[in-house]
This record gives sequence, C-alpha cells and structure tokens, in this order.
Amino acid sequence: MACRLSGSGSYTVVIIPLRTSLYSLDALRFYLWIKRLKDLEKEKDALCSGLEILEKTRLWYLQQLEENRARQGNIETKSGVGSCKEGAAEARSCLLRCRIQRVNGSLGSVMSEPNATSSSNPSLLDAVADSDLRWQNTVLTQEVSDKNLQISMLELEKDALLEQLDELQAH
Repeated sequence: MACRLSGSGSYTVVIIPLRTSLYSLDALRFYLWIKRLKDLEKEKDALCSGLEILEKTRLWYLQQLEENRARQGNIETKSGVGSCKEGAAEARSCLLRCRIQRVNGSLGSVMSEPNATSSSNPSLLDAVADSDLRWQNTVLTQEVSDKNLQISMLELEKDALLEQLDELQAH
C-alpha cells in the first residue's frame, strides 16, 4: 500500500505481512500502529528541537541578565540626564522586553494547556479557530509593540526639544 503524504513530495510504502486481505481488521490495526509510531517520532523530533532551542534561549537569557546587571551598575555610577543615544537604547529595551514577555507567555501557555499533555485532542475546527486567534493576537501584540516604540521615540524627541527650549529661554 502506498500513500501520499500531504504537503511532502515523498511516499510512504507499508508492506503488511499478514495472511489476510489488505482490507482486514488486522491490516488496519497494523497500519494505524505504524502511523501512530510515525506520529510519535515526529513529536519526539519536535520536542528535541524545542529542547535545543530552549538551551540556546537559556544561555541567551543568562547573557542578557549579565548585560542588564552591568547597565544597572553603569546607571548607578552615572548622574545627570541621559543623552538621546541612551533614549534610543531605552526604546529598544522596551521593545525587547515586550517580545520577551510574549515569548514567556507563549511558553507558559504551551505548558499549561490541558491538551498539551493529555491524549485527547480538540476538534479540528476548534484547533483552527484557536490557531487563528493566536495569530491575530501575535499580530496585534506586534502592532502594540511598534506603537510603543514610536511613542517612546516621540517622548524622547519631545524631551530633547523641551530641553533645547529651556536652554534658549535661559540665554
């Protein structure tokens, strides 16, 4: 029996070593058993890939924590008003913080989702609707992050203009 895998250019050939017909209950059980094994292998590959990504992410988070501590130390030793360059860094920090919070939320939802660890699957329509809502949420979150960045940049520009105005009025 040959079946075409959807979305892939390859075929899977299953040879059923049974004395009975291809359409027998034993043949169906064997086919479903093979299919389940293949699905479990795909799940294992995805989990291993996720573990690799999580390890790289853990190292990146540790590096960011160290850089954050160093910046905190620098800010504590400095005094006075920050420059425009520091303002741009603050805006990037805000954007990065929003993205990190989004990733943390996604990871948390994967682990807390009731269907993530149980064998019962939601219906296909529910899964598609959930996926669509998650995508829309991601797009909206990105738009909010972009707007927050724009607001931060405009506030920095306003502060710089007010500072220039104060200097001009002082002269």
